[in-house]
Amino acid sequence: MSLSAITSTDALRDLCADYANSPYVTVDTEFMRERTYWPILCLVQIGRPRREGETDEDFERDGAVLIDPMAEGIDLAPLFGLMADRSVLKVFHAARQDIEIFVNLADAVPVPFFDTQIAAMVCGFGDQVGYEKLVRTICGKGLDKSSRFTDWSRRPLSEKQLVYALADVTHLRDVYEHLSERLEKENRSHWLTEEMAVLEAVETYKIDPSEAWKRLKMRAPTGKLFMVAKALAEWREAEAQARNVPRNRVLRDDALMELAASRPTTIEGLTSGRLSRRENFSNASVAAMLDTITAATKAEPEKPPKAPPKPDAVQSALADLLRTLLRARTAGASVADRLVASSSDLEAIAMEEEPDVPALRGWRRDLFGEFALKLKRGEVALSAGPKGVEVIELGPRDSA
Repeated sequence: MSLSAITSTDALRDLCADYANSPYVTVDTEFMRERTYWPILCLVQIGRPRREGETDEDFERDGAVLIDPMAEGIDLAPLFGLMADRSVLKVFHAARQDIEIFVNLADAVPVPFFDTQIAAMVCGFGDQVGYEKLVRTICGKGLDKSSRFTDWSRRPLSEKQLVYALADVTHLRDVYEHLSERLEKENRSHWLTEEMAVLEAVETYKIDPSEAWKRLKMRAPTGKLFMVAKALAEWREAEAQARNVPRNRVLRDDALMELAASRPTTIEGLTSGRLSRRENFSNASVAAMLDTITAATKAEPEKPPKAPPKPDAVQSALADLLRTLLRARTAGASVADRLVASSSDLEAIAMEEEPDVPALRGWRRDLFGEFALKLKRGEVALSAGPKGVEVIELGPRDSA
């Protein structure tokens, strides 16, 4: 069967009205962003489950569809409406970038949604497991990934590209149903619900220019260096967003830090640095950067944020024990270590009495956090045996 994509608003409206009758839809996108700040949506793939009494032929034809958002005159409003329909679950794999696109275009997260990558971590498939591995493990099928790095903005798309793209939502149905059933069977559905709560917030996908300095690598910055670097990073982020170009097309990180250190006051000073000389600044950018540097230099100094304290020798040893405990608890529960606690979580638990970290909240606390606190209090012990590390509960210690 030859494949084609929906290219008209009327056809898209009919499709979305039909798919709105499904309990869930599988969704994927193809996009480009090498030369832009915001991703350019090039293709949308969407699928639905088989309906009762539907023939193989009808399901193959109607059960998964491609949508061309670059088609002349097409209005994606019906698709955004389906994504906002709370009666239909949206299923993605590694959803973050796909959802960022919908937030950018429609200012809304497709809710509710189910991320099969996170669900797979909850079910013990490992850290950030790829779609190809899940399809091979769950569906017993291989995928042709040769079109992965294709140019999705060029038209017409080839049959090979379309087949590749459609596979990203057809197999996703089986992956979702397998993982959903397993989560329900193992009483872990609420684990995933907790994970989705953060990802369902629009703020998760919006980049605030005032926070852009956190991307910079600064080693023990002084007050003025920090102030100027922070201000330049904010200007750069806002400029990149306004011009829709990657931030490093506006100003590279190393050149930004050079300017923050030298704090030039003239055009010649700004453009004569070893690193800034290679940049192709417009007159407007030069003026804006000089104004930014001057204002930041004159501003009331802010203290740079303190680097988190490092654990001492005893605390480091405790963090290592907590890491061993984590592996023991996650191995027994068949869940990915990384999903339960990060290295910074473990260090914080080793250094503080009861820090506010994810590992000590919700289902993570039940699985690991309480045991971590008991280990600190000497109420559990670790024993290496033929079946691996075992956690032995000793009970409360005698305070006397």
